[in-house]
Amino acid sequence: MDRLTLVIGTKRYSSWSLRPWLALRQAGLAFDEVEIALRRPDTKAQILRHSPSGKVPLLVDGGLRVWESLAICEYVAELAPAARLWPEARDARAVARAVSAEMAAGFAGLRRALPMDLDLSVPTPPLSADAAADVARVLEVWNDCRHRFGAGGPFLFGRFSVADAMYAPVVTRFDTYSVAVDTVSAAYMAAVRELPAMAEWTAAARRPSVDEAGVEIVAGGAGV
Repeated sequence: MDRLTLVIGTKRYSSWSLRPWLALRQAGLAFDEVEIALRRPDTKAQILRHSPSGKVPLLVDGGLRVWESLAICEYVAELAPAARLWPEARDARAVARAVSAEMAAGFAGLRRALPMDLDLSVPTPPLSADAAADVARVLEVWNDCRHRFGAGGPFLFGRFSVADAMYAPVVTRFDTYSVAVDTVSAAYMAAVRELPAMAEWTAAARRPSVDEAGVEIVAGGAGV
């Protein structure tokens, strides 16, 4: 297999980049990463050098380019079946795919009200009705998955899965903006925070990592 490369945005802000990055780390796949600075005048041009969609993340595997976070996570799950990034039971796997797709396609109110910023800690801002409904729905998803499928471990479906990668940025948002959560959700958030890969991403997000040209290439960006 060719060496994988994941093109991502600034770790402090890029929730979409965090998702497949976590999947790759949890799968134990070696990869290089190219980090492109967001919120700069040349950001779009830098991304277009790599990604046909003009967005990050993008996974490069030899001549293959895979864009969109959930599609990359699906590809990673196929590359590393031993990592079991989807639940083994058919009903749990179906629900995991449903809640992952729901996160990929929805929660616009939450995204607008609580943008990801891993170097910020502030009181909860006033939430619009849409944002409040999105927060409530996330907590409902977490509680439902934990109660129905979480007996085998601390994550949504027991073991870490793509669903956890998809919801990990929401954990950071709830932390950043001091969102009140129930006890089940608080325990789940702690499990996500305590992942070594999550701690690694967070530490990197809190220090400057992109050079003056707006791009950094990191060799060996994941485990062997």
